[in-house]
Amino acid sequence: MTSILIQGGNVLDVDSLTFTAADVLIENGLISRVGPNLSAPAGAETIQAKGLTVMPGMIDCHTHVVASQLNLGQNAILPNALATLRAVPILSGILMRGFTTVRDAGGADFSLAEAIRTDVIDGPRIFPAGHALSQTGGHGDFRQRNDLIEPCACSLKVGNIGRVVDGEDDVRLAIREEIMKGATQIKIMASGGVASPNDPIHFLGFSEKEIRAAVEEAGNAGTYVMAHAYTPRAISRAVQCGVRTIEHGNLVDATTAQIMKEHNAFMVPTLITYEALANEGAGLGFPAESVAKIEAVRGDGKKALEILAKAGVKMGLGTDLLGALHRHQSEELKLRADILGNGMTLQQATLVGAEIIGMTDKLGIIKAGAIADVLLVDGNPLTDISCLLGQGEHIRTIIKDGKTYKN
Repeated sequence: MTSILIQGGNVLDVDSLTFTAADVLIENGLISRVGPNLSAPAGAETIQAKGLTVMPGMIDCHTHVVASQLNLGQNAILPNALATLRAVPILSGILMRGFTTVRDAGGADFSLAEAIRTDVIDGPRIFPAGHALSQTGGHGDFRQRNDLIEPCACSLKVGNIGRVVDGEDDVRLAIREEIMKGATQIKIMASGGVASPNDPIHFLGFSEKEIRAAVEEAGNAGTYVMAHAYTPRAISRAVQCGVRTIEHGNLVDATTAQIMKEHNAFMVPTLITYEALANEGAGLGFPAESVAKIEAVRGDGKKALEILAKAGVKMGLGTDLLGALHRHQSEELKLRADILGNGMTLQQATLVGAEIIGMTDKLGIIKAGAIADVLLVDGNPLTDISCLLGQGEHIRTIIKDGKTYKN
């Protein structure tokens, strides 16, 4: 593997939120040294970074990379090859926006993650959840109301972000299957949602026994459960059953935030998806019944950030975008920075994301021994977050696993 010496950049320490003028040496896919006046080994590629910010690749902790259209019911019935091929440009776009790692919250599987790892296609490193678990009629069940509810073949379809399971035994079997197929964490639907047809936001997903069974099975495999949940009741219930990360959480209140803090649970808000859906969803085929649900959660999302920050709940960055809306991914940074400040937002997109996926000191940081995911940015994101927005226009260089994907 080619060595790379990045010379003369302003290295951003996302922990202390300070800059140091230093060189960064990358060898064998890892950052080997950070410091002044480093020497390049024989044959090394040299990248001049004077005047540029050198920062870690960002982490999006809530994506659906196989969701190539807004109507998830239609996405769910795509032929598997077509659903997979449609994910390829989505993955490339994510990487070019500076997100070198994603935690997929339903849909992506081992095959996509392996295709990227082995350079069959370009994209971010994927931590896949496989198919998310939904009860009958829950947020992952896209069957329409009918006289007869036929068995769901969703676990066999790449384009379906979820699978339907009911009862403790079926939950355990489904988790064992998803783990065997390569899931690195388990996703459950613990409340109603926006994009599915039959579950109002206030619905609870799964019984407490089913949730505890999911947590136990994930723990037996050395991993954890992430849960889609909006309301205080759904959030507190999931956390008290052992769920480690709550997804969305728009309607969280101060009492529930304190419960999350006491249980060391993480929140992964996804503000940008509601803004994008509200502005463009109807015109892009988002189902009418789902459009009607957007305002029930959109308005409280920003307030939730303030509540969670005040309680000291750690937040990862997530986006949850679908179809043509994936291009808005970076705007999540701006929405958060306007409320929490640039520094905290950058930490959520790097350090906290790495902690959530179990890669502390390996991802989301520029230091010796870390995986070489590095961005060279024309601008200072601590003072102007706009240098990270758009489609990566101000990101001059993107390095992932020690390989240059943009320079």
